[in-house]
Amino acid sequence: MKVYEVINNRIMELLAQGTVPWRKTWNATSNQPKNLITKKDYRGVNVFLLACMPYSSQYWLTFKQAQDKGGFVRKGEKSTPVVFWKWLDRKDANVDGEEAVTGNGKIPMLRYYSVFNLEQVDGIEPPPATETVHEFTPIDIAEQIIAGMPMKPIVHYGGNRASYSPLLDVVRVPEPEAFETPADFYATYLHELTHATGHSNRLGRKGILEPSYFGSHEYSKEELVAEMGATFLCAHAGIEQPIIENSAAYIQGWLRNLKNDKTLLVHAAAQAQKASDYILNASPHEDLAD
Repeated sequence: MKVYEVINNRIMELLAQGTVPWRKTWNATSNQPKNLITKKDYRGVNVFLLACMPYSSQYWLTFKQAQDKGGFVRKGEKSTPVVFWKWLDRKDANVDGEEAVTGNGKIPMLRYYSVFNLEQVDGIEPPPATETVHEFTPIDIAEQIIAGMPMKPIVHYGGNRASYSPLLDVVRVPEPEAFETPADFYATYLHELTHATGHSNRLGRKGILEPSYFGSHEYSKEELVAEMGATFLCAHAGIEQPIIENSAAYIQGWLRNLKNDKTLLVHAAAQAQKASDYILNASPHEDLAD
């Protein structure tokens, strides 16, 4: 039986049994959005607003804070809104140009202001990293798979996010030492490389070629393709056992977005096989089983 069938069957078994919650396998202790100047963590809805932005740095600051610290926001960079509220005495709540507040007691005041990620700012060095460092030993077969990918995209290491940018054709992954195990590093790396196979210069997959909103049908299907492709490739590298349960949990999360339509796994698995064949630089007709 081909390796693709073995892994696909195992994932289906795990989905039928119910799976453990997916967990991020790299250190995320420093992922909490924080103001660079005040050192305070952002809270409430601001965590969501900032975490959704495509930056790896956890640090944010206002335009004026950047100037005061000797830096400057690069031309063309767009700010991200965050909200701020506190309780005020009614008598202190009146602001010119707004409806007057009368009476006694406390009222909530809600305002928003604009911040920039430290990656959008020049002239300010980031604080020393506080990430947990794990011992990392490369896995030779996995390294050979990555090195042998045709037309490999540009890869940047660092930060707390793993992502692929179709516009830039750039993969970003945290440093290998940030992952709990080498297997976790390669599973994440191969997930992003599978996304990259969808670029117009490679396989031209719809989920990459057409802009998709987070959580949309095409976005969710593309995530299934990437995770299954990574799982197939990890199997070729001999590291499927440490990561397959986590992969199944990840896939289950996206299937919920797709109303648990497991028939989509058939289509996603076919695209994932094409993607893994591409990365392995192998003919689709070759039997790549061990």
